[in-house]
Amino acid sequence: MSLFSIARKNMRKNFKNYFLYFTSLIFSIVIYFTFISLKYDKTIQATSDSSTKISSAFNGASVILIIFVAVFIWYSNTFFTRKRKKEVGLYALLGVRKKQIGRMLFYENFIMGIGALFVGIILGAVLSRFFVSLLMSVMGYEVLGNFEISFSAVINTVTVFLIITLIASFQGYRLVYRFQLIELFRADQEGEKEPKASLFIALLSLILIGIGYWLALQNLLQSEVWKTIGFMVTPLVILITVILGSYLLFNTFSLYVLKLVKKNKSYAWRGSNLIGVSQLLYRIKGNARMLTIIAILSATTLTAVGTAYSFYYNNKSNVEINDPNSMMFRDEDESKAKIVQDLIYQNKDHKVVYHKQISTLELKGDITNLKDKLPFNTMIYTVISSKDFNELAKEQKRKDRLSLKGDEAAVLEPAYFEGISPKYVGSTVSFKGNEQTREITFAKLKKYNVLNTYTAGATVVVSDDMFAQLAKNEKQVNMEVYEITDEEHAKQLTESINAVLADRAQFSSFYEDYASGLEAAGLMIFMGGFLGLVFLAATGSIIYFKQLAEANADQSRYVILYKIGVDKRQIKKTIAKQQAFIFTLPLIVGIAHCSIALTALSKLLQTNLVVPVLICISAYAFMYVLYYILTVNSYYKIVMKTNE
Repeated sequence: MSLFSIARKNMRKNFKNYFLYFTSLIFSIVIYFTFISLKYDKTIQATSDSSTKISSAFNGASVILIIFVAVFIWYSNTFFTRKRKKEVGLYALLGVRKKQIGRMLFYENFIMGIGALFVGIILGAVLSRFFVSLLMSVMGYEVLGNFEISFSAVINTVTVFLIITLIASFQGYRLVYRFQLIELFRADQEGEKEPKASLFIALLSLILIGIGYWLALQNLLQSEVWKTIGFMVTPLVILITVILGSYLLFNTFSLYVLKLVKKNKSYAWRGSNLIGVSQLLYRIKGNARMLTIIAILSATTLTAVGTAYSFYYNNKSNVEINDPNSMMFRDEDESKAKIVQDLIYQNKDHKVVYHKQISTLELKGDITNLKDKLPFNTMIYTVISSKDFNELAKEQKRKDRLSLKGDEAAVLEPAYFEGISPKYVGSTVSFKGNEQTREITFAKLKKYNVLNTYTAGATVVVSDDMFAQLAKNEKQVNMEVYEITDEEHAKQLTESINAVLADRAQFSSFYEDYASGLEAAGLMIFMGGFLGLVFLAATGSIIYFKQLAEANADQSRYVILYKIGVDKRQIKKTIAKQQAFIFTLPLIVGIAHCSIALTALSKLLQTNLVVPVLICISAYAFMYVLYYILTVNSYYKIVMKTNE
């Protein structure tokens, strides 16, 4: 019988021992094939106007996914081979040559890889339809294509995973050359002695994290620290201090806390608490690196997904800032304006909420006297009267009115950015017209506009008297303003109006900006969510595999506990507490890192991210709880299987 046949027979009769690794391979292949199928999907390419951008985004994300999946498979294979060290040692003890054992392990890994590749592609093909529908939905499209398997996606997946499988198989082949016979039999008994706790290093971990947090929360535009260190170097300093602080937190601070808990007799000597605490103390250094990786990955995932979802969640409100009116255009052709009016009023799907014709002036302003000067000296402003402003503000349900006198003016700037935008209030601007120059003083700043940004641009409100004086020698530009019902679904009406108006009308539509934002934000949230789900599943699996490996090593200890009278309920309670510490600690640290990162980001973007971020954190924590429950149950079954 050949080694290949022995490997195949061994796998068939001991499939239970191979199941976890085989499942990990299938999961990785399903995720990658599903993701890469979206890149080649004809429905997405035919429907979306930004198919080139989507393809580029998927190319970049697929590289990240390949690296992560390769690391995940490598880790899974390491766990799998660790469980088989005794088996390999037994083969060696019976006189089988290392070369033959290595080849057998190579064949087993390769067969599992090919089998997982076949199953993964089939499952991925089924799931890809669901994810195509999901992607189209979040991007605002309703098109559903026919079921088809992309040949390009199959070739791509087979190529990538054949390479990964070959590397993983060679890793198994090298196993027999890396260990002595005695090491193979005692592999499960390897572990650390109870380490010593250092109060200084424990405090240093908190100081390092505190420094990283403090730097991250600085005002980038005004911080002297950022200027001194450098805007390119400071983020690197934050990254290093937080990662190093996190590692020391898990490696030393948690150890110090556990030792304090152990000294607390009222807790430690209650029930089997001492057993759980001692187990954690025994392995804390071995888990420190893993917990650090989980915490940093969790923080990165939550930050990326939270940011992407924030853009998606706030898309409508962001568009409302730039397009407070459903539609707006410059009335430079009365006949075309009449056609547009008929199209809007005769449309059965949308009712007109209000229709206004606003008289405006386009004047060049000398802005050299503005506080916090801009890099240019002149700027074109759209000028409207306070009367028109108040009427539009009332129609838009704004509880805001302007009462201006003399040379007083108000500037409308929805994109106002503290620290970058000028300090308008108290500054003066000179308007230069055909035959006159008038100086106005900004008395008020409104961080919104009543006109659509694309059509009107920078807007200034002046008193009615000043507007009348300026209008005597200047050409007035009439702006047609419409508000309709169900504006986010006005695709057909918007396309009809675009076909009528010329480019110089500068037509702006709530629907166009909403659909464009929804497409971009939808792609971001889908890719962020997809990769976030992969990272979550992989990090959860890493903890799961690690704890199952420890469960196999701890089996004899729990058998002894059971034999001396500790009941199963108490043993499971001890396991649950021990796993709660392992799962909760990196999650809490990851959420803390994420909260600081998103707080800094919200300050930079000047937007509120609380609601979308809380939703993401809740979903992430819920899935982590599921992993925790699965790990506790699996751990318990392993340590108690000889007593069932």
